Amino acid sequence: MICYEAWQKEPVWIKASVEVSDFTRSQGWRLNHFSTDALSEGISIWELKLNPEDFKGYNPFCAVNILHDRLFLEYDKTDMTTYLNRRGMVFCDGKPLLQVQLYGQLGTQENAYWVEANGQTVHFRLRGDQDPGKHLIEITCREQCFAPEIPFLSYIKVKGITCAHAAGGAPVPQRGSISCYRGHHWIIEDCEVDWANGVGIDMGNECWHHCVPEDQIIGNTIIRRCRIKDAGVCGIAGLFAQNLLIEDNVIEGTGWQKMELSWEAGGMKIHNCTNSLIRRNIFTRTFRADHLWLDCNNENNRITQNLFLVGIEQREAVFIECTRDGVNLIDNNIFWNVEGRFDAGKVQEETGSSGWYKMEEDGIVNGYAIYAEGTDHLYIANNLIGKCRSAGYFAKAVAFRMHGNLRGGTSRDARFINNIFYECGEAAIKMPTEKNQAEGNLYVSMNGGVFKNTISGSPLLS
Repeated sequence: MICYEAWQKEPVWIKASVEVSDFTRSQGWRLNHFSTDALSEGISIWELKLNPEDFKGYNPFCAVNILHDRLFLEYDKTDMTTYLNRRGMVFCDGKPLLQVQLYGQLGTQENAYWVEANGQTVHFRLRGDQDPGKHLIEITCREQCFAPEIPFLSYIKVKGITCAHAAGGAPVPQRGSISCYRGHHWIIEDCEVDWANGVGIDMGNECWHHCVPEDQIIGNTIIRRCRIKDAGVCGIAGLFAQNLLIEDNVIEGTGWQKMELSWEAGGMKIHNCTNSLIRRNIFTRTFRADHLWLDCNNENNRITQNLFLVGIEQREAVFIECTRDGVNLIDNNIFWNVEGRFDAGKVQEETGSSGWYKMEEDGIVNGYAIYAEGTDHLYIANNLIGKCRSAGYFAKAVAFRMHGNLRGGTSRDARFINNIFYECGEAAIKMPTEKNQAEGNLYVSMNGGVFKNTISGSPLLS
């Protein structure tokens, strides 16, 4: 194994950005479409022409966030603005500026930047119209920080390194600030990833359009004691990754790109995960995305001793999708404060007994600790689940999803043993089918009831 390690624990930074200082006053652009005035009095906008020497082979200010695979997008449900933003970022004293789509928006938006059509010039305005010469201004110029040049390199260890400002695009492909680039038997420990435009760390097959050689090993990776802060779309991503140990990491602030409908967003997103242990991690302040998402055909995984905290506009904290065979265990975790993501204005008030006899859910309110979609054999034990907008557990049967596997899961054989449910708004547990089991649980402050059959809509009160 080859090890890349910080010498004597000294701080080591790898940045996908460069410091810039050659600013001039912005000229030749109107702030108001109906006015010939270039700049209003008191507004200070600066112009930076990019140095071609800093952008050899890759210019993130030329590329939009999503280029590779767009077929999965539901355009009628998605605000495409962030998908069509440029990948390039601008930082002032280590904090990112907000990208706007039109030059004129700089007239009303401080701490922002705009990119000209050809991606060669950036205009920006600092908070309080300050002089950028008095600040550290950095611009991103590379896609990744630590990544092999060719795929499949394996048995590599990365330890104690901070990687920042990677200008990768929206997955897929999953190309992280730190990337295993389809290699196996990597150890990534004691590292920090700061402000990745797309993905923090990738450890799988990168993209489902790749061929999988017959002898290819995918996964067998350890990620431990890392801190992944403010990844735009996904903190840790793995496609077809198996035999993983993900432990003692802090993943916070994921999802600021608002790409939850890209279907690759989350604090951690792994496809076809088997024989893996995810333990003692802290997920917090995940925005419009899941803390943890296991997507399709997941078997023999244990999710234990994690903190899933403060999901902001989050539909669910943990999502187990379309898993028909094999057991997955979620035990000894704390789930706390899942706000839900829905339009509160569309939730109709139900007075008296008007909602008692509904035959189906309206599907408006969400906010679940655990959401199982077409998933069987999910065992949930010894968890503290509190302050979920809708329910501690919610499931749907999606039999048609598993292409090539004859059928999907029917959301049966879910077992809830010795959990504590506290203040779940609509119910502690929502079950769509029979043959599930709940024993030894404690239900506290459950105003909406304990169990709810999501077909009949009838609550069972404690």
